Amino acid sequence: MKIGLQVSDFTVPGGPPALAAELRRTAVAAEDAGFARLAVADHLWQIPANGSAEGEMLEAYTTLGYLAACTSRVELLTWVSAVMFREPALLAKCVTTLDVLSGGRAWLGVGAGWYAEEARGLGLPFPSTAERFDRLEETLQICRQMWSDEDKPYSGRHYTLERTLNAPQPLRRPPILVAGGGERRTLRLVAQYADACNLFASPELERKLDVLREHCAAVGRNYDDIEKTVVLPMDPGPRGEHVDAVLGELERLAGLGIAHAHSRVPGAAGIAPLELFGERIIPIAAAF
Repeated sequence: MKIGLQVSDFTVPGGPPALAAELRRTAVAAEDAGFARLAVADHLWQIPANGSAEGEMLEAYTTLGYLAACTSRVELLTWVSAVMFREPALLAKCVTTLDVLSGGRAWLGVGAGWYAEEARGLGLPFPSTAERFDRLEETLQICRQMWSDEDKPYSGRHYTLERTLNAPQPLRRPPILVAGGGERRTLRLVAQYADACNLFASPELERKLDVLREHCAAVGRNYDDIEKTVVLPMDPGPRGEHVDAVLGELERLAGLGIAHAHSRVPGAAGIAPLELFGERIIPIAAAF
């Protein structure tokens, strides 16, 4: 099992003037510790789970470009982009640019979006749930077409592109992670278009995986070709007192077929918790 780090708190001692240096230290430490992926939240306001809307929040792809320059191995992505934030071709170009400039380390993390207050506060479109999922499917189709050898037109219900030209192409076709556990639409989109799903490590996880398996059978997709990822809290404790509990949960999840676990790490900016992961969690989890 691989471990990924989520960076979503951009409030640091010293304020914005200190933020670039803090992010660099965190990214380098995470890479040195062996984290497989480094993700940032794709929001323009801080989300309620992390604090008030007034908390500092950086634009995601600009931040990932900076982190690409700070690192050399860790994979980079948003966890995850709301589909309404960017037109599909622009999103494909953002991820392509990140991939080229990072040496082939970009993923596309995408979902239907949920933070209505953020969108309406900033004048961004936020249509009905059904329309957001329709647009998400068309976005997935457009991204896959732009990352192919074809530049033919695309005509959908919501998006029309006269020429899907994308030059340069990414160094590798960016893997696509579709986040969410919706059993009717989201997991069907995973089965049809994605390289990875993302689910919560909740009591419903096993049923969600069964539903994904059913969608794969319906569209003729090999269930085992999809990487199963989860988001869960992982706090090893200041002195590592919770390491065994974290490893126990990761081993349980690996038994269900989960290949990647992603988390915010409390106190990550202090670096010591990341080093603790590198010494006592990541090498052991790799064997699960």
